[in-house]
Amino acid sequence: MSPGLILVDLMPRIVAMPLAPYSGAEVEQRCRLLAGAFRAKGLPVAVVRVERPGVAEQPPGSEVVEGLLHPDDILVVKRTIGAFHATDLDARLRDRGVDTVVVAGLVTTMGVESTARAASDHGYEVEFVADAMSGFAADEHHFAVERIFPRFGTVRKTADYL
Repeated sequence: MSPGLILVDLMPRIVAMPLAPYSGAEVEQRCRLLAGAFRAKGLPVAVVRVERPGVAEQPPGSEVVEGLLHPDDILVVKRTIGAFHATDLDARLRDRGVDTVVVAGLVTTMGVESTARAASDHGYEVEFVADAMSGFAADEHHFAVERIFPRFGTVRKTADYL
């Protein structure tokens, strides 16, 4: 198993949204811990952010949260909900020998789930870090983590990687 970490949509404007069961700040902090643990082992970290297509200027807060992206990380700019469609994420992960993706970030049932489903479709083993993601509503997050994600991946917690 050669894992890589994918951190989805950790952008100030999304981190600041009202999220549950964890705040954006809590998710951001756990994602920073995960990224540090992966980097310390020499494992790849992909940081994903979204740009709205067809607009002259992105909304304020559309950059990656300050200090998260490191020089050796893979930066992916997506224009859809998931991080694989019309990006080079798959090629860049495969170039690094990744066969298992560990997915975290925002928002559970949007960017995180869409990215994870596409990863599975691309043949990756998928792991979800349940306490390093959050949803628009706690019940929505819990349903995905407890009922949907176990059907196509393994659900873990941040502490399992530290």
